[in-house]
Amino acid sequence: MSQPLLLSSAVLWRLLLPLLLLMLMTIGDAFSSSSFLPSHQSIITTHHHRPHASSTASSSTLRMGLQVKIRIVGRKNGGEKWLDQSYSTYETRLKPTNLDVTTHWHKNDDDLLKNIQADISKNHKVILLDPLGKMCTSEVFSDNMYDWLEVGGSRLTFCIGGAEGLPKELREETSKSDMLSLSSLTFTHQFARILLMEQIYRASEIRRGSGYHK
Repeated sequence: MSQPLLLSSAVLWRLLLPLLLLMLMTIGDAFSSSSFLPSHQSIITTHHHRPHASSTASSSTLRMGLQVKIRIVGRKNGGEKWLDQSYSTYETRLKPTNLDVTTHWHKNDDDLLKNIQADISKNHKVILLDPLGKMCTSEVFSDNMYDWLEVGGSRLTFCIGGAEGLPKELREETSKSDMLSLSSLTFTHQFARILLMEQIYRASEIRRGSGYHK
C-alpha cells in the first residue's frame, strides 16, 4: 500500500517543481524589470531637485533686495555735469550690493507731497533731510538706515526739498525723530543728494566691514 503513495508523491513533486520554478522566475523578472525603475527614479529626482520652501523664500527676498528712494524737488538736468558724475560714481559702487538706490525728481512741492503720501500708505519708512533733524556720525547713520529699512519692509524714502526747503505741512506732520540733518552748513539740494548718496554707500561698507570707512 505504501508504494503507490510514494509514487503519487514523486509524481506530484515532478508536477509541482516546474510550476514553482516558473513562479520564482516570474517574481525575479518582476523585481529586475525596468518597468519599475522610472517610478523609482522619478521619486529620487523629484526629491533631489525640489527646493526647500524656506530657501526659496530667502532667495526671493535676497533678489528683491533693499530699495532706497531719494525724492527731491527740482529738475534732473538742472545741476552741473560734475554733480551727476559724482552721483554716478557711488551709484556704480552700490551695484554689487543689495541696495538699490534711485532718485525721483519732482517738479513742485505738491508733486512731492503726493508721492510721499503714497509711500506712507505702503508703510515705507520716510526720512526728511531738514535742519531741524538730528546730526549723527556715519556709524550711527549706518545703524539707523538699516533699522529704517527693516521698519519699512525693505523700503526707505529720503526727502530733499528744493531751494525753499521742504513743504511746511510736511515738516509739521513729521516727527523730529524722522528728520535727519547732514550738516549745520547749507548746501544746494543737488549737492545734498550727493552727500546723502555717499553716506548711503558708506553705511553699506560699514555694515559689510570693509576698509572704506576709517
